Parts: sequence; structure tokens; C-alpha cells
Amino acid sequence: MAPEARHHVTGEPTTGTVPGASVTRIPPPLPPGPAPPEPRETSRAAAPAPVPLPEAEGPRDAVTRLRAHGCWYPSADPDGTQVAFICDRGGVPQLWVGPVDGEGVRRLDSSPDPVKEVAWSPDGRWIAYTTAPGGGEHFRVLCVRPDGTGRRLLAGADPDTSAYLGCWAHDGSAVAVTLSAPVASRAQRDGRRQPSDPASAHWTARDGRATLLGTAAYAVGPGGLGPTARAVGPGGTPAARTGAGLSAYLIDPDGLASPVLLATEPDAPTLRVCDLTADGRLALLRRGPRGRREAVVRRVVDTATTFTLPVADADPWIGRFSPDGRTLWLRSDAGREYAALFAVALDADGTALGTTVVAERADSDLDLLAMAHDGRTAVLAWNVRGASELDVVETCARPGAVDTTGPPRPVPLPHEVVTRITPAGAGRLLLALSGSQRRPGVWWAHEGVSLLRTPWSARDEDTVPPGRPPVRPVLTRLTARDGLPLGGWYYRAPGRAPYEPAPCVVHLHGGPEDQERPVFDPLYHELLGRGLDVFAPDVRGSGGHGRSFVDADLGTGRFAALDDVADCAAHAVTAGPADPTRLAVMGRSYGGYLTFASLVWHPELFRTGVAVCGMSDLLTFFAGTEPWIAESAAHKYGHPERDRELLHSLSPMSRIDALRAPLLAVHGEHDTNVPPGESEQFVRAARERGVPAELLVLRDEGHDFLRADNRRLFRRAAGDWMERHLRPF
Repeated sequence: MAPEARHHVTGEPTTGTVPGASVTRIPPPLPPGPAPPEPRETSRAAAPAPVPLPEAEGPRDAVTRLRAHGCWYPSADPDGTQVAFICDRGGVPQLWVGPVDGEGVRRLDSSPDPVKEVAWSPDGRWIAYTTAPGGGEHFRVLCVRPDGTGRRLLAGADPDTSAYLGCWAHDGSAVAVTLSAPVASRAQRDGRRQPSDPASAHWTARDGRATLLGTAAYAVGPGGLGPTARAVGPGGTPAARTGAGLSAYLIDPDGLASPVLLATEPDAPTLRVCDLTADGRLALLRRGPRGRREAVVRRVVDTATTFTLPVADADPWIGRFSPDGRTLWLRSDAGREYAALFAVALDADGTALGTTVVAERADSDLDLLAMAHDGRTAVLAWNVRGASELDVVETCARPGAVDTTGPPRPVPLPHEVVTRITPAGAGRLLLALSGSQRRPGVWWAHEGVSLLRTPWSARDEDTVPPGRPPVRPVLTRLTARDGLPLGGWYYRAPGRAPYEPAPCVVHLHGGPEDQERPVFDPLYHELLGRGLDVFAPDVRGSGGHGRSFVDADLGTGRFAALDDVADCAAHAVTAGPADPTRLAVMGRSYGGYLTFASLVWHPELFRTGVAVCGMSDLLTFFAGTEPWIAESAAHKYGHPERDRELLHSLSPMSRIDALRAPLLAVHGEHDTNVPPGESEQFVRAARERGVPAELLVLRDEGHDFLRADNRRLFRRAAGDWMERHLRPF
């Protein structure tokens, strides 16, 4: 492993695994500092004012492109001839714009902050977008004119707040933005020394060859020694923190009108404005913790709630009003195993008159819902065992009754998965597609029949170097030890005989509600190119398999999810064929937690592991994560006060003495979703017990690794680690 000098690296000096970099042990814990302040009373986020910014338009000439790049999250202008989109051809996801049918694309914002979402205004005057400063988890919402002028910050200027993009008003006069109320800075909340503090003597220069980790303060409570939480419960142990609340506003990007408050939710885990009626009377909101989201119809004039309905997780754009505002189209799994298309009849005040399921499939979720600009054409993407199937349906209004839909018209897809659908003028759509043989690209659907690839999308030949094409995975099914059906995708390393035993990496996705889907993953390509098989399963709690499967890991059901990992590894051996003596486990986010847990629950099974942005102690995770994530996660894992014993027993740190396999942990330095301390404490504890462990912390990254150089470094580090510990080949 040869990481760049500017990244944190910790490991044993004697391993010789970091050529050219100094490697240092993590120091002993710091003494506890002063007690953290009491949580502040929740307040409404103050309405932001637009802040002009210097122009940051990129050159019209093409910049130096990455050989492999992707284009995704398209948003078209009103007539569908121009499209704004996210592309990482410059090394980081940035805002680009260009014609649907031409090559003349250019960057509208050349700043290094990764772009997350894009929305072109219905009147064509503005493009709104979300950025992640420093690659972290605190977002900002900006606007820029299509010619690159007038760039301004709409919300999120305070680094202690986050801003989230909502929908545009139908006349383009305002854009909806959700803003979190400011909280105290991290140093003020923790009352501890921070890595950036000059007084932190254990840190070397930031630009040195390596930077020492391990400055987290510690305190002793009934649960033992662990990093001090930002809020403390009885006995000095971590407790859930009070959130700052979320407020949704309509903001005029021209700054001529005052912001209009749409909703305030104290301690809300999520709040997004998904649509407004054409006359601005009603707003459609999505709120609630994961696994228990709900759609809310609210009157704008008095913020009164007129209708609520549970809705499915996954894509946040849950629905849209009909042109007259008398029908609400929703993607919902209310009272159902799989999400379907609901039509809700509304009266003039937004009160529901009736709810009807108008499109459904017996064993498939409705993954994405989009409506054409005229509101009379619905586009439905169905999740069929991980792949997408696309239908276009016409909506039909009946006087005095809820709207219905006509017969579906299937649209053949050139790649396996649809990630976004957006209207692009009359009778046209833009589709963001991905698949096991290519990176994400944008396709133009004319009249819902023919699909044409945009000229500037990632080309198939750009995906991988010549001579080593991507591996197409095989859908694999198995049964857990308690009888629950499981499945996943098996990637066979090229060049091996069909039944030749091979080293295999069991890769676990995040969420837990994410789903393993057949899309090109550069990490898998890296591992496969080193002669390693990859088995990517969906353990219980994953999405795409019905509500019961998603809820099967709640509470004590998570112990069964840990058994699922072992059952999947056993299946990889019996049906893979994976070599039982050369198995590894790896995952990111919740998959990182499962990696930590699998190494201590099943120490005899795996030879090594790579945990990426994973939780190692659920109690310290709750104390250190963002308030909205803690609020949402309590439903999935257990409440950090009422369910302390359960969370302790589910935490990998509680079984650290069982660890035997060497471990690499990887984290983003700005990750406030799962703070880096979760990896630090596990690596420290492993090394105290004589188990080889290293930690790589990537600069300018948060919970997702978005910069091309960092992603390459991560893949190379993971591949080197796996190759070293799974030999011989």
C-alpha cells in the first residue's frame, strides 16, 4: 500500500507496508477534558439570504479528462435542448452544462467542492445545485445562471449548518431549501482538543509524510473505556443528542422577495420539499426517519397539514401533484410489501378524498417515479431483482374521482439500472443509466420509445483499460440458516477455470437499506484484476426485497444479519467456488460495521478484512454522528438510552478480544455521518491486542469518497491489502 503523503496513515512500523511514508503508533488516550455543554433548545433555522459569489465558470474548451469518468443526475432546461449534470471528468464531481445532442459541454462551477444534486428552474433562468465543502457532510445550496454568471450562495454559509435542495416553484420564482439550525462548533460541543488545535502535540505537520491519529479524549463509564461523547447520559456514558431542527423555505434566487417559511420540524431526521402545486397553494414534503418516512401535504398559507401517508425509502423524490392540484401521485409502500404508484384525490384545501393504487407489481418495488412537464405522463422504474424495468403510462382524469393510469408501455434499456429520470421538454425524458459494463451515463428518451446516448456521456471504452473488460456478475440465491431467502451477485475473476478455488472478498453494502445492484464498480474491477473473486450479497435489512426483508434486522434481528454474513461466505465456498482458506470481508458504512462485526463474531471464517467508514461501537456512534442521523438510526439499531444493553452487545468493540484477523480501516477525515473515531478506536484496540491493523484517513473526504485521486488511492490500498493477506494465488 503506497498512499499519498498528505493522507493519514497509521500502522506498525515493522510491517514495511507503506513505502516512502513514515508510520507511527497511535498514542495513548488523552485525559478527559471539561464536560460538554448541555444540549441547546431546538430553534428554527433563520431564513438565509442569497450571497453573491465570484464567477467560477470553467473553460469552454474541454479540460483534461479522466480516462474513465461518469455523468449523472441530469436536469434539463424547459425546452429540453440543454442539460445540466454532474460529471467527474475533471477529477471531482462538478456542475457541467451542454446540449443534449452535441459535444459543446462546459463546467459552470470549477470549485473543488463536490456537487451532489442539480435542478434547472422551470423558467430556465437559474440552475440550483448542492455542494459538499471539503467533501464533508455539511452541504450548501447555490444558484448560477446557465451562462455561468451570477453565481450565488442561497443557504449553508454557516459551517455549522447544512442546506438541502428541494423543488422549484412551477413558475421558477423560488426554489425550496431545507436548512438545519446552527449548532455549536465541534470543539465547543466536545470540550476536547481537536486535531487542528495548535496545542495538540501528538500531531505532525498537516502536509508531512504521515499524520498521527488518535487525539480523541476518553472517559470511563459503566460501559468501559471509550471515546467521550458529545452528549453524556447517566453514569458518564454516551446518550442521544438533541437535534437542531430543520426548516424549509422558499427562496427567491434574485433576492427580490423575502423567504417564505414552509415547515419547521424539531429534531427531524429528514425534511425535503418534493413538489408544489402550480398555484403554490400546497406543498408536498418528505419527512421522518429511514424505514418510517412519510409524505405530508401542507397548505402554504397557514402551514396546516392536510394529509399524510407512509412512503418508501430510497429515492427522496416521492411524488408530484397533477396540473390542477386535485391529484397527488406518490411512490409508497403504505400497507404493502412492495412500493407501488398511489393516486390521492384532493379537495381544494388539500384534504384527501380517496387513495387508490393505480400501478403495482407483485414482487417488485417501484424504484423511481417521474412526471412529464405536462403532468399527464408518468414514468415508472421497477426494481426487478436489482435490475430496472421502465414503463411509461398516461394518466387519465375522471370528473369527481381520482386520476387513473392507462396501460404501461415498456421501454427497453441498454443498461441494467436507472438511477434518475427527469423530463426534458415535450414528450422527452433524460435517463441516468448505469450497468455492470459501463460507468454512469445520460440517455435521451424521445417520446418514451427510442433511447439515444448523449455525446458527452462516459463512453463504454472509457470504463476500463484495454484488454481487461468488466466482469458481468451472476445473480446467486441462497437460504439463511433460519430459512430466510437471501441473494447477491457473484463476480468471477477472469482467467480462472470454472471450478478452480479462488480467494474471495465478501463485500457488504451500506444502508443497511441499500441494495447490491449490477452496476460497474471500480473497486470490484480492481479486486478482480488481482485475481480475487467478489461476492456482493444482500443480507437482511437490504432494500429491494420487500418491507419484511428491510425490517428483518430491526433490534435483535441484527444478530441474524451477522449470521447472514457467515451464511453468504459459506455459500460462496459451496457455490462460488471460493477457497474457504482465503476468504476476506469488506464493506462501507453499515457494511463497514458488518466487517468489524464479522471479524469478531466469526473470527475463524475470514483471513482479513477492510472496513470503510464503519461503526465499531454503536453507543459512541450515536453520540458522535449528526443529530438527524442519530434520530433516524435509533429506529434501525435501538435507542441509545433505552436499548443500551442491546447496542453494547451488537457493537464490535464489545467482542474485540475475539479479533484474530489483520484489519485495514479507511475513513474520510470530514465524515460526520460515521466519525473517524469509530475506525480509530477499533484499530487502536486491535493493535493493543497484538493484531496487525492499519488506518488510512483520506483528506478532503466525508462519508463518500468523491475525488478521483482519493478513490484511486483507496482502491489501490484495499487491493494491496487483500492481495497481501490472501496469498497464495
